[in-house]
Amino acid sequence: WHPCGLLWCGGFIWVKLIKLFVCLCLCLQGDYYFEYTECDSTGSRWRVAIPQRPGECTGLPDPVQGTDCSFSCAAGEFLEMSAQECTQCAAGSYSLGSGIRFDEWDDIPRGFSSVATYLDNTPHGQQGPSCNGSSWIAQGSYVESNRDECSVSLVYAVHLKKQGSVSFEYQYVDNNIFFEFFIQNDQCQEMEKTSDQKWIKLTSNGQWSKHTVSLKSGTNVLYWRTTGVTVGAKIVKPVLLKNIQIEGVAYMSECLPCKPGTFSKSPGSSSCELCPRNTYSGRGASSCTPCNTTTHYALEGSSVCKARPACSKKDYFQIHSVCDEEGKTQIIDKWIEPKICLEEVPDAVTLPPSGEREPCPPCNPGFYNNNTATCLPCPQGTYSDGLKECQPCPAGTEPALGYEYKWWNILPANMKSSCFNVANTKCDGMNGWEVAGDHIRSGAGGSDNDYLILNLKVPGFRLPTSVSGTSGTEFGRVTFVFETTCSADCELYFYDDRRSTSVVESWEGSKEKQSYTHIMTKNASVSFTWAFQRINQAKDVRQYVNDMVKIYLITVTNALDGVASSCRACAIESQQPGSACVPCPAGYYIDEETNQCQECPPNTFLSGHHVYGRDACQPCGPGSRSNKEHSLCFSDCSFTHTELNHTLQFDFSSLGSTGSIMNGPSFTSKGTKYYHLFNISLCGLEAHRPAVCSDNVTDLSDKDPHGSEANKVEAFICQSTVIPSDGRGFRVALSSQSTSLADSFLGESPQTTSSCENGRNTVVTLRCSPEKTAKGEISVPRQCPAGTCDGCTFHFLWESSSACPRCTEADYHQIEGACKGGVQDTVYVWTEPRLCTGGVGLPVKRSTPCEMIDFWLKVGAGVGAFCAVLLISLTCYFWKKNKKLEFKYSKLVMSTNKECELPAADSCAIMEGEGEEVEDEVVYSKPSLLGKLKAIATKGNEQSSEAVQLKSSQAERWVWG
Repeated sequence: WHPCGLLWCGGFIWVKLIKLFVCLCLCLQGDYYFEYTECDSTGSRWRVAIPQRPGECTGLPDPVQGTDCSFSCAAGEFLEMSAQECTQCAAGSYSLGSGIRFDEWDDIPRGFSSVATYLDNTPHGQQGPSCNGSSWIAQGSYVESNRDECSVSLVYAVHLKKQGSVSFEYQYVDNNIFFEFFIQNDQCQEMEKTSDQKWIKLTSNGQWSKHTVSLKSGTNVLYWRTTGVTVGAKIVKPVLLKNIQIEGVAYMSECLPCKPGTFSKSPGSSSCELCPRNTYSGRGASSCTPCNTTTHYALEGSSVCKARPACSKKDYFQIHSVCDEEGKTQIIDKWIEPKICLEEVPDAVTLPPSGEREPCPPCNPGFYNNNTATCLPCPQGTYSDGLKECQPCPAGTEPALGYEYKWWNILPANMKSSCFNVANTKCDGMNGWEVAGDHIRSGAGGSDNDYLILNLKVPGFRLPTSVSGTSGTEFGRVTFVFETTCSADCELYFYDDRRSTSVVESWEGSKEKQSYTHIMTKNASVSFTWAFQRINQAKDVRQYVNDMVKIYLITVTNALDGVASSCRACAIESQQPGSACVPCPAGYYIDEETNQCQECPPNTFLSGHHVYGRDACQPCGPGSRSNKEHSLCFSDCSFTHTELNHTLQFDFSSLGSTGSIMNGPSFTSKGTKYYHLFNISLCGLEAHRPAVCSDNVTDLSDKDPHGSEANKVEAFICQSTVIPSDGRGFRVALSSQSTSLADSFLGESPQTTSSCENGRNTVVTLRCSPEKTAKGEISVPRQCPAGTCDGCTFHFLWESSSACPRCTEADYHQIEGACKGGVQDTVYVWTEPRLCTGGVGLPVKRSTPCEMIDFWLKVGAGVGAFCAVLLISLTCYFWKKNKKLEFKYSKLVMSTNKECELPAADSCAIMEGEGEEVEDEVVYSKPSLLGKLKAIATKGNEQSSEAVQLKSSQAERWVWG
């Protein structure tokens, strides 16, 4: 009822059916609330009343002068608007004073929105329909990002009355997902932030980090955006967020109630506490209610009590008891703490009886037990194999310091075990790892997604005396032997804090017993960590408790506070007994016969962790030579090859600087475009590795002392995954997943990885291509666009004119020109095709005087022509002469053959027209060929080519025959 009369407030009365009267009630205190107006230019504001339901009451209080715009209440207080004074929060509630906090994530809180912004960077640029279901997911105490390749933003808009800040806790363990936090104003303009404020740095597995960014007054739109890049088949691990807190709101008009599972017992609280184990609370509780522990239980921070289940085999595990005074141990089954199961109900199991007492395992090498149950480290300068008493090292030797843990009766003093849960359900009271005689294995944990952590602290490294003068890069190495047995998607991580949060190596699923070695290249304190997680899903149950990892052996060499299991030979100055060890100069080894330092032969390098014996000097690989200190092998970019008695000299100095190839584009399963960027340093700089692949996504803050190591990879050959600036809405190209493909030069053994048992190798093939430039071009095999088909062996083809052999005199020939003006030119040209570069150059053109042989050619030609004419004339003359003689001869024969008519003696052979002389007789004989030639030769006589005899007139007659 209301003072308006016998009418309900807001009721209606019809009078004479033509007029409507509305009863407007006077506003009571619950019908309105107070707010401040915007601050004016003088910094003042007004307090005004705002009705809860406009139009249903009247008589609102008049506006009054408000508090100063810079006024705010302290933490644990709120501004009581009626009196405009700060008032303490009641028990069961809390206040940040001038801020708001989001720590409940049973659902996405009001004001937050999850927006999928998948951008396909193909030419069409259409939104990917496969990202419609991608979203940030509330997981109770935290919210996690999507696990696919979609870009999803968690967005929240807040209007600040004054400058403030935003802070949040996060987990970011996978560099296959890009995580950025940025702020926009009400004009959708991004606020200027440094890279360490926008790009969030990685965290260690299972650890939360806090990130804080300042905010300006006015409207601020906050974006938490993640983008996965599943280049391989591996699913990305999501980003986790919790405890988002925003400072800068001018006031809190009311206190926030404590969320279920928490309480605040006193007024004026700025936060709420978690309820202890086996207690619970509802919303706004000032205390926690105990559970009936006989039948129910509750973990820390529970909102309800849960019924205890029947005990099963998953509720207990085996441990080895500590050695007793008699040196005995036994296997004991122990309930997983906290014990939540019941043994007295049907179908429940009970603890099996303890095993028989057995002799304790021996002490680890470097320790002794002195007939007690406790193993003690050997004193300095002594050694032991763990079975015998500690003995001093002989003269000429020194202890080989380090750790060698192969017996696990108790956890070593420099190791610790812990348990960590991403949802902060507190498994710290549990042992993450349990010793088990000949191995140490993962414990049960509170749930399957707990991180079970084993940590080994090494204060530093100390090289043996004899190698302390070397310049090698190896200070120590850690080696461990392990195996994993898994039925789910378990994973074992190994990392050291010198590499920031970058995981050194990880193994997924079941793995057979194997060994892994990690080399330390810096002398500093380091913490090695093994973390095991059964599943990475948010589950509070123990379903895969039998999934475990076992580590059988952990060794660390050259540990600063290590113990000795043996002694190693060292260099001594003289052969006198008790001579102290002395350091060898760089590049020297210890001679086995004299125990003195000897320099390694040329083109050999000395292993940094072993200098005893001539075998310690290992030969450099082909095409390389050692430096002056014999600490490493390198190539000076020169190469010699002999084939078929022909020696080819190569000079690759033009290719010595870093070469790059951006191969692609390639596309992931959801269409994200990316490229493979390879940087190649063919020869290096005195074996330094100048090829650098940077990661510009992770945090580059100077706050991280190891950030420079974590964000770049230096090697001879390295690879990065690059997403172009036109993809996924990024304004700059992103480079991530930097990997070293070659960090040691030819001749050194490659480091073995879990995926490449024989190590990762890279082959660079140089091809002589004269048409290419000196820098040339690099390409990868067509069938393997990523440079490799198996992920272990990479191949590159470098075509360049600099890859051709150096030119020699055999690569060109000379050409002699014609004689002009008494001068002859000789030029030199390359033999085509030219397949050489550099080396000797072409000789300059040579000009020499030449003889005038044209005149003699003319004389010779004239003499030849004259002889030819003379010969022809003589031939014609003798031919004609021969014809005349033949005619005379024929006529004579014809006259001789007339019957009964013989010529008169005085008229025989008398020719017509010849003289009257008849005193001589002419006798003819048949001329021979030789006679004709002789006749020609005796041309001066007036004889014909026929033999002619002239005799005086006698009684003797000549007869022609």
